[in-house]
This record gives sequence, C-alpha cells and structure tokens, in this order.
Amino acid sequence: MVLYKYLTHLEPTSSEEFDKSYHPGERVNWSGIYRCIVCGREIMHSNDHLLPDENHHLHSPDQGSSQWRLVVTDYSGRP
Repeated sequence: MVLYKYLTHLEPTSSEEFDKSYHPGERVNWSGIYRCIVCGREIMHSNDHLLPDENHHLHSPDQGSSQWRLVVTDYSGRP
C-alpha cells in the first residue's frame, strides 16, 4: 500500500491511464508506482523499461499471472 504524509503533494486525476492493466514484459506509458492487481505487490517503474517478467514474483496457480496497474505518477513524467 502506498503511503503519503502531505496531501498537498498529491493531486487527483481522472486519467484513464490509472484504469489500464498491463501484463509482465509490457511497455507502459507512464513512470511511477505500479501495483499488481492480483496480489498487491508494488514496484517503482520507469516507462523507458519493460515491466518485470513473470518471474519477478510468483503467484499460486489459482491466482494466475501478474497484472500491473498505475497507482501514482509524477505529472512531469507524462509521455
């Protein structure tokens, strides 16, 4: 779970980028913190790299493969 202390450093958005989910090895549009929507693990990720491969962290067979979703980003890092 991402934490913050000062709400003044965060700004809400209705960007659809926060609704997209990505699979391991995909390229994302925005740098930021991504959360696996299957297990909750979070990573810092830069958009100039591919998302981690499937071996980054393992799920049980019933959970399926990782799916990443953007949680927070720096507006200056937008594409």
